Amino acid sequence: MTAISRGAALIICLAVVISSCEARGGVNPLVSRARGAIRGVVDSKEKIFNVLQFGAKPDGRHESAMQFQRTWKAVCQWPGKAKMVIPQGRFLVGPLVFTGPCVNKEPIVVQIRGTLLSASPDELEDAPMDVDTWIQFYELNGLIVIGGGTLDGQGAAFWSHDLGGQGPGLPVNLMFQKVNNALVRKLSSVNPKGFHISVVQCNNIRLYNLRITAPADSPNTDGIHISRSNLVKIARSEIATGDDCIGMIQGSTAISIKNVKCGPGHGISIGSLGKYENEADVRGVVVKNCTFSNTDNGLRIKTMRGPKATASRASSIIFQDIIMRDVKNPIIIDQEYNAHGKNQANPSPVKISDVHFINVRGTSTSPVAVQVACSRIVPCQNLQFYNINLDYVGKPRKALPPTCTSTCTFATGLSYGGIQKPPACH
Repeated sequence: MTAISRGAALIICLAVVISSCEARGGVNPLVSRARGAIRGVVDSKEKIFNVLQFGAKPDGRHESAMQFQRTWKAVCQWPGKAKMVIPQGRFLVGPLVFTGPCVNKEPIVVQIRGTLLSASPDELEDAPMDVDTWIQFYELNGLIVIGGGTLDGQGAAFWSHDLGGQGPGLPVNLMFQKVNNALVRKLSSVNPKGFHISVVQCNNIRLYNLRITAPADSPNTDGIHISRSNLVKIARSEIATGDDCIGMIQGSTAISIKNVKCGPGHGISIGSLGKYENEADVRGVVVKNCTFSNTDNGLRIKTMRGPKATASRASSIIFQDIIMRDVKNPIIIDQEYNAHGKNQANPSPVKISDVHFINVRGTSTSPVAVQVACSRIVPCQNLQFYNINLDYVGKPRKALPPTCTSTCTFATGLSYGGIQKPPACH
């Protein structure tokens, strides 16, 4: 079997796996109900719970977290179809936890039309800095979040408190934890204190038509962060932020990312891996028809090294039909992430295999457009490059080639086909 046919076979295999998982997860009724809610179809059997009826104030000044929680409690305890409505307006709310399990047999609909405001800068001193999430959906089976509204984390005044991963993280704008069979559509997240969206311990969740924005210099404002979750689909979204547009760490399986515009940001990353004890593998990731504009990285896999790094695997990964526009590191596998000082003597124990880069084109702002730096104790295996077409658009420098180059270390089973610009590693 040729290199490209192997890649095609893997794509077909992953598509079959994802489709079969969707069938078992019962996505079709979920999507059908979501479409009806988006189109404003009136369901006579559905009970509407409006936060205004529970005393919430849409003036952006009066804190309404308690009123939101009361609304959710009523929704969660309703035995039939239920919809929680947040109408147009500006709602100032502190940390919210929408907890299940609920008694509803049908998926709960949460319709957000207005703007939710997190703690404002003048409340910084009183804000609980030990809270890691602003809005959280927890332990639910069947959830639809829609509406065209905005979650404004008002994070600018908090970013100076970021400790660069050395302490407790700043609050995530929106977290889904232990949520199964969910759809999130037409929602905006702006200026979070920490990450925009986290998906943790979830199964079968779709995130479509999202608009995620924060300044390029905002620290650790990852767009969508996935861990210990299966069957996550992200599509038709725009992400412009200060860290990874999408990050996948331990236990991310059957992940589909399609038609996403990324930039500014740090690209779409798998990792860093090797950070947690008994770390779960990452496998079955498809990134397709995505565009990167002015990002630090494009397609990246990164793993930790050092005495505390743990062994795990990243495998069955496809990056296909990708456009790079002035990207610093279009393709990068970095198994020397966080390599400094005494960590140099401890190569990464994470194994990377069966990674396919297919139809990647555009421009690189650095002369090394393809960087493959693998571990010397577990070399990368079966890396495929097919139709790579990247032009160098950085500043001309003496002693540097006028076109892009590739570098590869500790990689075995490299395969190439079609256009190879920069030239393949040898």
